[in-house]
Amino acid sequence: MNNVLVDAAMRRTRTTLLMLFAVVLAGTVARSAIPIEANPRVEVPFFAITVAHEGISPEDSARLLVMPMEVELRSVEGVEEISAFASEGVAIVLVEFDADYDLDVALADVREAVNRAKPELPVTAEEPVITEQNTDDFPILQINIVGRDAPERLLYNIAKAIQDDIEAIPEILEANLQGNREEVLEVIIEPSQLEAYGLTNEQIVNTVIRNNRLIPAGSIDTGRGRMSVKVPSVIENAADLFDLPVLSRGDSVVTLGDVATVRRTFKDRTGHARVNG
Repeated sequence: MNNVLVDAAMRRTRTTLLMLFAVVLAGTVARSAIPIEANPRVEVPFFAITVAHEGISPEDSARLLVMPMEVELRSVEGVEEISAFASEGVAIVLVEFDADYDLDVALADVREAVNRAKPELPVTAEEPVITEQNTDDFPILQINIVGRDAPERLLYNIAKAIQDDIEAIPEILEANLQGNREEVLEVIIEPSQLEAYGLTNEQIVNTVIRNNRLIPAGSIDTGRGRMSVKVPSVIENAADLFDLPVLSRGDSVVTLGDVATVRRTFKDRTGHARVNG
């Protein structure tokens, strides 16, 4: 049969070439007419289950959080691989299904398995969070800013400026900033000063809490309309803390600056990155 087709094609070379040209032309037209997504959304049956538990050790996280999840997830049909990561305060279980498995069915099966494992988790653990993984969750470009001797605040300001410039580009959907630490005001209490003024740590903490809130004070009707009234008492900078009164004796007032040192700093590090070793 193959020899017959080859002989027929060789005897009719013009017809064969014309048919080949028509096929190539049709393919070229179809290729130009079909829209192509530059960054297609690829959905894969891959899920991450996160269970948070404040203060739990990595060993207890693996025993109390990971194991109950793994036991129930192993019985789910279509699961290709289960990976788990136990760390301080959190456990993450990654579940991978076969690539041809239906995404909706896989998600429903994972949720059902997590619900069965919930009674085995500690009552103090937070609600498990199931996250569906897809290609949209991964960045297409990563920019690293490194300064060996540069202050952390300078690096943060540079990164923030770059983030604003990148997000201003119309084609950019989102630019996430990672590795930055939240800025805070740190109060270092002097024990000797507390003892001299007869104060306690609880008094200092309660004073800061009471004076760092927004207090609604009702509304005023002017006859032409009604406007809300509020008493803003929010600490925004170090000077607000320095002048905060913590004790009053007659005409003298003891402020927070008299018994403590206030400085701008960042929250404690939760991770580290290495550059060139």
